[in-house]
Amino acid sequence: MSVTSPLFASATVAIGGAVGAVSRYQLGRAITAWLGPLTVSAFPWATLAANVIGSLAMGLLAGWLARHGDLGSDQIRLFVGVGLLGGFTTFSAFSLELMVLIERGDAALALAYAAVSVLAGLTALYIGLIVMRIAA
Repeated sequence: MSVTSPLFASATVAIGGAVGAVSRYQLGRAITAWLGPLTVSAFPWATLAANVIGSLAMGLLAGWLARHGDLGSDQIRLFVGVGLLGGFTTFSAFSLELMVLIERGDAALALAYAAVSVLAGLTALYIGLIVMRIAA
């Protein structure tokens, strides 16, 4: 069954995103309780964990969808891939896209995508911080 209604598709993504966001928050709380606030403030363990777990989940999802794509894949892809993992971490989508480029044999493009994504993201974040500091 494919998703035909944009409203239903959006609701599916929204519900998945809510579950992902709450899961990310609870993971952060659990890691802080486990490692302690000082350890968590010294290194972003919760973010690293969310990114690695999300990337693993995205790989499992992509593999499952490739093998069983006819079993309600639109709803699963939207709920889990876009919504849940998108709310949990966007790093999982980046990892999947990067691996697709690598598996296609576009190693140079994959390297460029990784470098530009990280550098542009850091630069954009830094610009945002500067703008807010100037505006304050």
